[in-house]
Amino acid sequence: MTTRFRRIAAGLAAFAATGAVAAPALAQDGVSFTLGLGGQVAPDYFGSDKYSAGPTGKFSVNRFAIGSLQFGSPDPRAEKLGFGLRGAFRYIGARKAADHPELAGLADVKASVELGLGLGYEAADWRAFVDVRYGVVGHHATVAELGADWKAVKTDDVTVSIGPRLTYGSDKFVQTYFGVPAGAPLAAHATKGGLVSAGIEIGATYALSPDWSLEGTLAYERLQGDAATSPITAQGSRNQGSVSLVLTRNFSIRF
Repeated sequence: MTTRFRRIAAGLAAFAATGAVAAPALAQDGVSFTLGLGGQVAPDYFGSDKYSAGPTGKFSVNRFAIGSLQFGSPDPRAEKLGFGLRGAFRYIGARKAADHPELAGLADVKASVELGLGLGYEAADWRAFVDVRYGVVGHHATVAELGADWKAVKTDDVTVSIGPRLTYGSDKFVQTYFGVPAGAPLAAHATKGGLVSAGIEIGATYALSPDWSLEGTLAYERLQGDAATSPITAQGSRNQGSVSLVLTRNFSIRF
């Protein structure tokens, strides 16, 4: 689904300017991560057919080590084949009925922050992953994303990948964004969890330097199940697309 960074963009930028340093290889306990800020064009909310531009970003943990507990590599471009753990993060902007006349009478939905972990498998020419996130702020629901990529282009400076995406949501997640209670101006719509969307994503990365990169993403997904049949979606579109461009930098902090 679309990811929106609104209220936290300034906070991420401030965090990037703190005592973290450009990421060298870590020989001791610490964390290595990638932080990015950029712009995105995406639907105004899940199921909308109206688009707007806004800030977006990226945060991923590349390596974490405390004693014998270690995973990942301090080099985000290091190709570590086989299974590996990954961090998972998503921010979803607030949905306010006052900003969208077609949602008049529906309750506002607060902004949400999802955090979680994923398991991935990396091969020379492809990768696959599953991420599970929980809304620690906002919707307090569970989301899972499955994906795979074919590495269509892979050079020292440029990578291009393409692959399918599936997103699943718990009962509470689907009800939060696609449910309509009785008495609302729209027809009542009770929902259950399950497959929320299926789509495809194309990603490209250009390495500007060892620490700086430019990342572009073009994504398309089609809403499924109760998300597709919701009156909210009926007023908009099952087809959801987004395009983003993000400038990233690698950092490391030693403990």
